Amino acid sequence: MSIYVLRLGHRPARDKRVTTHLMLAARAFGASGALYTGTRDQSLEETVRKVRSDWGGSFSVEYAEDWRRTIREWKRRGKVVHLTMYGIPLQRTIQAIRGNLSEKLVVVGGAKVPGEVYGLADWNVAVTSQPHSEVSALAVFLHELFEGRELERAFDGARLRVIPQERGKRVEASKPV
Repeated sequence: MSIYVLRLGHRPARDKRVTTHLMLAARAFGASGALYTGTRDQSLEETVRKVRSDWGGSFSVEYAEDWRRTIREWKRRGKVVHLTMYGIPLQRTIQAIRGNLSEKLVVVGGAKVPGEVYGLADWNVAVTSQPHSEVSALAVFLHELFEGRELERAFDGARLRVIPQERGKRVEASKPV
């Protein structure tokens, strides 16, 4: 099952680090790619592409001009999950979401999520009903969706990889071919 993330309303001056972290979490926790709306940010796109180049995988990043069109087009091929603190608790919806094998678009908000998103989503899901970060909501959602298997995922084509150890940091670079 392919998972893509749609970040609504990116504002480079205000959201640069949050949107970057959201995409990095999406990649690390098993999503295939991310789209974003709001203001186009070439720097954001380049940062994510650089991480993919260094750390491997095939994660894609793309700007989407119109969130409504993006969600409606997505619904023709898959399902839409909207992460919101106002939705049905994750623990009550995750089995149904996991059981549906179609591609998924996971929508996460920015400044103010338009009410229309709630009606377009197949599932409005709450990862707690308390205010918190869209990055943490996405990470918890993907972790539950993949039942922890994403933590053991290997990324093909990685130039860099961490060598786990109890203390210190060790990163190994692949040798050029």
